[in-house]
Amino acid sequence: MKLPGSPQFARFLLVGGVAAAVNVISRIVYGTWVDYSSSIILAYLTGMVAAFFMARRFVFPPGRNSVHRSAAIFALVNAVALLQTWLVSIMLAEHLLPSLGMRRHTETMAHVIGVGVPAFTSYIGHREWSFR
Repeated sequence: MKLPGSPQFARFLLVGGVAAAVNVISRIVYGTWVDYSSSIILAYLTGMVAAFFMARRFVFPPGRNSVHRSAAIFALVNAVALLQTWLVSIMLAEHLLPSLGMRRHTETMAHVIGVGVPAFTSYIGHREWSFR
């Protein structure tokens, strides 16, 4: 069993960081066309596609699952992570950060934090199910 602190987990965090950057940047772009809540979802999907291909290539060795099965399970694990990201981002942007007096860049700050929240749960899900 690979534990956090292992080289695999470090690679997962690095790949996740790149995918998170794709997520946040695309959320800003999508935000020019759609509302904040919708842009979080669209950006998460964009980052998820990037994360799948990078994780498959750099983090998890080929397993028993086919590419299609891995992709389907990857999407299910990420549905849980999307819910975590969306809830944290909305709560921070609409409630917590404004109550702390933050008035500038609240949506971006909230989204960056929200994207980071599911790192550990996603790693476990992908290691145990997506890429096994």
